[in-house]
Amino acid sequence: MNSATPGQPKRTAFLLSQLGAVASSRFADRTREIGLTPGDAGVIRLLGRAPGLSQRSLADRLGAVPSRVVSLIDSLQGRGLVERVRSSTDRRNYELHLTDAGQRVLRELRGIAEQHEAELLAPLSGEQAAQLGLLLAQLADGHGLDRDLHRDSARDGVGEGRRKA
Repeated sequence: MNSATPGQPKRTAFLLSQLGAVASSRFADRTREIGLTPGDAGVIRLLGRAPGLSQRSLADRLGAVPSRVVSLIDSLQGRGLVERVRSSTDRRNYELHLTDAGQRVLRELRGIAEQHEAELLAPLSGEQAAQLGLLLAQLADGHGLDRDLHRDSARDGVGEGRRKA
């Protein structure tokens, strides 16, 4: 492994960027195989963890403009993966829930994610992978990132428009 010489940068940020790009591209390929974009997969995963979110709340979590989320949910609903249910507490809002088909896709996505992570981390020992996970979580927390949500989904249009600082 190349180590930095005194006075030269270690290029850690560059390597993180490179690995992030590879990981994102490979995950996009995997989700495409089941007819989803990474943005679709993120919404399905988020609704699996937080059923009943409103479209506005979902847009806020994604850092996306609400109109983009409407079209995304329309698409997922049209494929039978998500349903809008009138809120019992605020009749002006709809809650978003995964359908049975959406729950099946979520289970499939979990398998894809596990395989993806195993392949990405294959060059590391179990101990190294665990340490890397802890360090990356610490970095994510230190930069105010949501560990459960990839907000940079501009490639497939989800995150276009609005970003939180």
